[in-house]
Amino acid sequence: MARKTVLVVDDERDLVEILQINLLREQYRVITAFDGETALHVAEREVPDLVLLDLMLPGIGGLEVCRRLRVGSRTAHIPIVMLTAKGEETDAVIGLAQGADYYVRKPFGVKELMARVAAQLRRGRRVAAADDPRLLRWGSLVIDSDRFVATLAGAALPLTTTEFKLLRHLVARKGRVFARSDLNDAVRGTDAVVEGRTIDVHVAAVRRKLGADYGGYLVTVRGVGYKFAEAPRGSPAA
Repeated sequence: MARKTVLVVDDERDLVEILQINLLREQYRVITAFDGETALHVAEREVPDLVLLDLMLPGIGGLEVCRRLRVGSRTAHIPIVMLTAKGEETDAVIGLAQGADYYVRKPFGVKELMARVAAQLRRGRRVAAADDPRLLRWGSLVIDSDRFVATLAGAALPLTTTEFKLLRHLVARKGRVFARSDLNDAVRGTDAVVEGRTIDVHVAAVRRKLGADYGGYLVTVRGVGYKFAEAPRGSPAA
């Protein structure tokens, strides 16, 4: 089996070296970048399996790097774990909204981070087998688990890994209401640590990317959680 590739993006060269040593020890292939512009070029060329992305970078900042990765056709599916310093929690939440899948605060334990990397990659491997059927159709929305892409009226949606799994989980079980904790377990795994209501951030991002016509079908059930409407307005089942 081919080794998974991790792109480490941070301007602290000592930290990058430490992470590189530990990732290599875990049998990952490691590529590095020390600024945002280089990170974007490397990600486009190499298409890594996961990106460890520092929030504060020289030149193009981590939030913008995250946003650009999410709209790139070759990089939109890559899991992104943001590395944030203490006091940057608000920016980290913005990062989740712009497409990051998780964030870890500095200073962090290396073992903790290695566990997070492994968990994100495990979830990526489970995506293909997570839900049936392989192809979900709901109005003009098509969710293709084999290609790991969702399209709306033929246009690909720039969803993060977590957002894709969230949308697929809800559409596959349309009409059913899920609590936030259930959605977290379904799309992030039972070992994930949720700080605040990060599922809400992901739901808001999915709604925004679905646009004005389809975003409203992802419904908030006050005091309970979320559901996806059973059928588009005007359809025979609506």
